[in-house]
Amino acid sequence: MIPIIQLGLGGVGRALARQILAAAPAIRRRYGIDLRYVALVDSRGALAGDPSLSDEQVRQALAVKEAGSGIDSINGAITERHWIELLPAAMSIVVDVTASGGHAAPLAAAVSAGHRVVLANKRPLCEGYDLFAALTERGATRYEATVGAGLPVIGVLQSMLDSGDEALCIEAALSGTLGFLMSELEAGRSFADAVRTAHRLGYTEPDPRDDLSGVDVARKALILARTCGIQLPADAVTAESLFPAHLETVSVAEFLDRLDEAEEAIMQRLVAARAANQRLRYVARITAERVEVGLNAVPADHPLAGLRGPDNLISFTTRRYYDRPLVVRGPGAGVEVTAAGVLSDIIATAREL
Repeated sequence: MIPIIQLGLGGVGRALARQILAAAPAIRRRYGIDLRYVALVDSRGALAGDPSLSDEQVRQALAVKEAGSGIDSINGAITERHWIELLPAAMSIVVDVTASGGHAAPLAAAVSAGHRVVLANKRPLCEGYDLFAALTERGATRYEATVGAGLPVIGVLQSMLDSGDEALCIEAALSGTLGFLMSELEAGRSFADAVRTAHRLGYTEPDPRDDLSGVDVARKALILARTCGIQLPADAVTAESLFPAHLETVSVAEFLDRLDEAEEAIMQRLVAARAANQRLRYVARITAERVEVGLNAVPADHPLAGLRGPDNLISFTTRRYYDRPLVVRGPGAGVEVTAAGVLSDIIATAREL
C-alpha cells in the first residue's frame, strides 16, 4: 500500500480524489501499486483511516465538501491535530492541492522524515530558497501542476537539465485569463470591455485584480527559475500590474466600473506593437541574468505571437534547442487537467517508491 495524505478538497482536490478512485484498479493491475488515502485534510479538520480510508469514506468526504460543509462535520473527524501528526511510519505521499500559505515548513519536515510530496500549490515553492531546496533536494517533491496545470512543463525542463542541456531563455504565457484578454484586444475590444467580459464568463478570479496583478504568473516564473538552479529569494520576481495602483483598494464592483482608467496605458502599448508589426502578450521571461514578468511586444514570427485564447505556451531556448526552441502549448488551467497532472505525479512517485 502507498499511503496518501491529501491537503485540500476544493475543486482540484475533489477532482483528484475522484480520479484516484476511478484509476486505482487500473494502477493496481498495471504496476502492482495500491494507492490508499490515509487522511483527507481541509482547513477545518481531517478524516483519517485505520490504517486507510475506505472508498466509501472518501466519497462521503467528497459529498460533504460538495454540499459546502467541512470535514469537521463528519463523525470521527479530527480537529485538534496538525496533519503532520497523521503521517504513518511507512513512507507516504503528501499531496498539497490547496492555495494556502504556511505549508512549506511542515512539508519540508515531512521530506526530512523520509516522505514524499506532490504539489499543485505554488506557495510552498515560492517562500525562502532554503525551503525550496529542502523540498526539492534529491527529487523528493514533484510539482508538475504548479506551472501549466496538466501540461508537461516542469518534467520537460528537468529532463533537459538532467541530460546536460542548459536553459538559456524561457519565454512563457502562463495565464489563460491574460491570454484571453490579449486575444480580445487584438480582435478590437477595449481593455475595459475585455476584462468585464472575462469576469462575466468566469474566466477571471472573483476579484479580477488577482489575475491582472500578474502575481500568479510571477510565482510560476519564480518556480521555473529556481528549477533551473537560479537561487532567487522569494521577493526577487515582481510582476507588471495591468491596473493603476489607486484601484487596488476599491470594491470589485467599483473596480469594474472604473476600468476605463486603466484603458489608455494598455491601448497605447497595443497601438505601438501593431505599428511595429508585433503582438502584445503578457510574458514571463527567464534567463540566468534576470526574470521579467509583464506586457511585452513580441515579433510576429515569435512562438508566442500565434497564441490565441486561454492556452498557455512555454518556449524553451537551450543549448540543444537553440535555432528552434522547444515549445509546449495547451490548456494551462482547469480543474480536471490540473488534477490529472497531480495524479500523474502521484503515480510516478509511487512507482519510485
